[in-house]
Amino acid sequence: MKKFVAEFIGTAVLVLFGCGSAVLTGYGSAPIGMLAIAFAFGLAVTSMAYGIGHVSGCHINPAVTVGVWAAGRMPTAEVPLYIIAQVLGGIAGAGILALIATGKLAGYDVATAGLGQNGWGPGYIGQYGLGAAIVAELVGTFVFLVVILGSTSKAGITQAAGLAIGLSLVMIHIVFIPVTGVSVNPARSIGPAVFVGGQAISQLWLFIVVPLVGALLAGALFRAKILED
Repeated sequence: MKKFVAEFIGTAVLVLFGCGSAVLTGYGSAPIGMLAIAFAFGLAVTSMAYGIGHVSGCHINPAVTVGVWAAGRMPTAEVPLYIIAQVLGGIAGAGILALIATGKLAGYDVATAGLGQNGWGPGYIGQYGLGAAIVAELVGTFVFLVVILGSTSKAGITQAAGLAIGLSLVMIHIVFIPVTGVSVNPARSIGPAVFVGGQAISQLWLFIVVPLVGALLAGALFRAKILED
């Protein structure tokens, strides 16, 4: 239960502050704005790594849980518990964000203005196609998991692991925000999509399937001792 609560809170914080940096601050899609959003997501992960890492390992991402499991570092029985907590946390974080955003006196329409949901194609940030979206999410998740699994391995773990993981997420966002808004985390995508609906729901499959595949690939490399000392 402690792990469930920790993962719920951690994922809610990630979605609230990560997506909130795009929704509440007015940063928009300008280069400087994208940099601020990238750091918001990275700092959210870093802060939670030190806040709840000692309880649950601070996965706050179904792809991370699947990658850790694929690397042979957690029992199968715990995987569903983690993923349920993360998805519910993502929805809760998006719900809090929606509550704040709609409190704007000038009005705020979640369906049209959004909640920092992921997507691709015409009308979405850089207007990249499906192929580019798949590659960006696959590579982004793979790299993220390599950093996580490497920095938390017995040979590589240090007190700076949380910082390295957070900064790697910043790096991924800086490059791939124009393509998909960056998910690399099914729970982060599910939360906003539940409230926005429409295209966010119809495109959700990519942000569930592709990150899990990227995580499995990274986990398999560590399990096979190719990247494990």
